[in-house]
Amino acid sequence: MSSSSCRNRCAVDVRDIGGNPHGDIDAVMEKRLTAAAFRRPSISMNIETAAQQLDALGNPTRLRIYRLLVRAGRAGLPVASVQGRIGMPASTLSHHLKKLMQVGLVRQERDGNTLWCQAVYPAMTRLIGFLVDECCADECGDGDLAASAGPERAE
Repeated sequence: MSSSSCRNRCAVDVRDIGGNPHGDIDAVMEKRLTAAAFRRPSISMNIETAAQQLDALGNPTRLRIYRLLVRAGRAGLPVASVQGRIGMPASTLSHHLKKLMQVGLVRQERDGNTLWCQAVYPAMTRLIGFLVDECCADECGDGDLAASAGPERAE
């Protein structure tokens, strides 16, 4: 397969992953993988940052909190609202929010007496992009991902 025809098959545009509440994520991914143009990785993120963010989201409670904030939109939610929706003590919520802030997925802003929590959408986009940007690269013979992946690659 020529490099240019392969490039026309494999890329995922991270904007297509969300925003379709009635769609099936697998169908969206499959469509994007087969229809979009393949590109070399353009998402700037190192593996350590990605691992830290994925580790933070690997906790079910933090993932629930993060999804709640992502759903809330750019304005975010007051901490008290997050606490009420998640149903946990303030100290426990504070612990989970602190971890999400440490890895750059959430930020807080004070407005008078109200502390607002917001998802950091560019960080989310970078993380998702980091995960999907090299999709199908080896299948297309474009780059040597297996060689660069190191000994932990088990395929």
